[in-house]
Amino acid sequence: MEHTHERLHAIVEGGVQGVGYRVFVVRAAGPLGLRGWVRNRFDGSVEIMAEGQRASLEALVLELKRGPRAASVGQVAVEWRPATREFADFRIRYV
Repeated sequence: MEHTHERLHAIVEGGVQGVGYRVFVVRAAGPLGLRGWVRNRFDGSVEIMAEGQRASLEALVLELKRGPRAASVGQVAVEWRPATREFADFRIRYV
């Protein structure tokens, strides 16, 4: 249903760079049918922009809080926005 698509913008802080966190997010987003991207930020945090069904996005948030085994997830700041449907898949961004 068209109206159930939303956009999730999340910033994850803690020990989340250099521990496979971005790959973890890509692997979590795929089975949930989400589209968007994940990238490292210069301040040491990881940023996620994802679109899809609200329930799938909420499941992703739970995964973001858990993270891969080597990560030490601190705060996960979440913001909900309207979906734009601009993404074709879910990938790591390097910019």
